[in-house]
Amino acid sequence: MNESNNINYKKASEYWAEIPATLDGVLGGFGFISDVDIEGSSLFLKSILSIDKAPETKIALDCGAGIGRITKYLLAPVFDTVDIIEPDKKFIDSIQEFVGDNRNKIGKLYQSSLQSFQPDKTYDVIWNQWVLGYLTECDLISYLECCRNALSRNGVLIVKENVTSSGKIEMDETDSSVTRPLKQYLKIFKLAKLKRIKQCKQTNFPSGIYPVYMFALVPNESDNDTQEDV
Repeated sequence: MNESNNINYKKASEYWAEIPATLDGVLGGFGFISDVDIEGSSLFLKSILSIDKAPETKIALDCGAGIGRITKYLLAPVFDTVDIIEPDKKFIDSIQEFVGDNRNKIGKLYQSSLQSFQPDKTYDVIWNQWVLGYLTECDLISYLECCRNALSRNGVLIVKENVTSSGKIEMDETDSSVTRPLKQYLKIFKLAKLKRIKQCKQTNFPSGIYPVYMFALVPNESDNDTQEDV
């Protein structure tokens, strides 16, 4: 039995409804890693924007954005417009204020769960970070397919997630999420017809937490998965 199918969307929603709209809140008490995280993400994004046939920087999508941390520090400084998906109303209502000086870059705010989101436009970069563990495997594959189909010409889908070192799916009963092993993510990307063009492990995180990997994905027109480390 696939443990990710034990995910309870109602329980996860109730968990986040009780979390304060603060940096420490959305990072589960690890607010102090935000700067290092953004630094790693910024280097990864810059590497994607410098490849041949790089995505444009007109519009990005921040998925499961919380209070807009990724939008504020990573996407808004680079893209003309950033659309946002976030299911929790409290977080949605806090985004404009948190993003501050770059709030003029914010486009549409979609109060929606990832599994029910249906894009109505295309994006140059779609950024998913620390959110895919809240989707069952079936819904995750469907969601990634939606993202794949919502990429503009040369668009790239970014995934940044914890991975287990045990090689197994590990369940967190507190917020009804799972952490998947690297091998499982690679299988899911393939099933969603996505190809890795770059992959990188986040560095300088404190010991004792899950390893974090970044993946740059594009639509896969064949069954091959070509991957280049950065």
